[in-house]
Amino acid sequence: MKEIWTEKYRPKNLDEVIGQKHVTERLKAYVASRNMPHLLMTGPAGTGKTTCSLAMAREMFGDDWKGNFIELNASDERGIDVVRGKIKEFARTAPLGGAEFKIIFMDEADALTSDAQAALRRTMEKFSKICRFILSCNYSSKIIDPIQSRCAVFRFKPLSREDVRDFLSRIVKEENIDIEDDALEALVHVARGDMRRAVNSLQVAASMGNKIDVDTIYQTTGLANPEEVKKMLEIALGGNFIGARDKLDEIMIEFGLSGQDIIRQIHSSFFELSIGDAEKVRLMDKTGEIEFRIIEGSNERIQLEALLAYLVMMGGSMKH
Repeated sequence: MKEIWTEKYRPKNLDEVIGQKHVTERLKAYVASRNMPHLLMTGPAGTGKTTCSLAMAREMFGDDWKGNFIELNASDERGIDVVRGKIKEFARTAPLGGAEFKIIFMDEADALTSDAQAALRRTMEKFSKICRFILSCNYSSKIIDPIQSRCAVFRFKPLSREDVRDFLSRIVKEENIDIEDDALEALVHVARGDMRRAVNSLQVAASMGNKIDVDTIYQTTGLANPEEVKKMLEIALGGNFIGARDKLDEIMIEFGLSGQDIIRQIHSSFFELSIGDAEKVRLMDKTGEIEFRIIEGSNERIQLEALLAYLVMMGGSMKH
């Protein structure tokens, strides 16, 4: 396993990109016309923003794409100096191989300081004839309005379960991995629309060598098995506080989870419980309060046990 699978299986052209047809069709039009505006790509992690940018550069520039494309990570180089230095240096040189322009791809652009964004805005204007910018971010609200108005906005959506499953099945086949069907479903569940997380989790699980089952997936992804979490909540609703607390200990130790990790999974498991909507609403409200206390620095064990105690009391009131 010398290669990182997220790079090995990264689509090389726009036709190979899955789950973002509404984006790739527009990008293909830019390739066909050999022209494009500045772009702002926004959406959750692992949905194809970097992949689409690289694929478009390959198709637009052919063999010369590496000389006409530079990738910067704004979270590493987020100050005004990088805009005045690296970017200007690349932007002011002529494109290679007869290309009409060069592309500067800025990943995690929402990490740029407001001063750096203001400087970037001016640079985008000044070098627009020979340079185009692609800004990639998770939260477009953190990009200043003058930059947003200069860009065509592309919104990436989380990948569907079917898209993630099909892509993982292809890797499983090509790498000759022995994986159970419910383990593959667990991977899809863990990914939550993030293909990078799905592929990385599969590679980690495959590196263990044996047949991959559900337990292997949850142990390698740092998440508890949802069935175990649901069982803990049902024990508490049944009125057995000590049993629920023991189950909490077992889950946190076996899967190595922090309080914040387990509270997120508890939140997801509420929808699986066979209780009324009114009870679910009360539980959501209480869970939000508990999570806030944990983030603010309260003792996570006390807070999680307080949530289990609340479930015990709720279960008791539902019986009467």
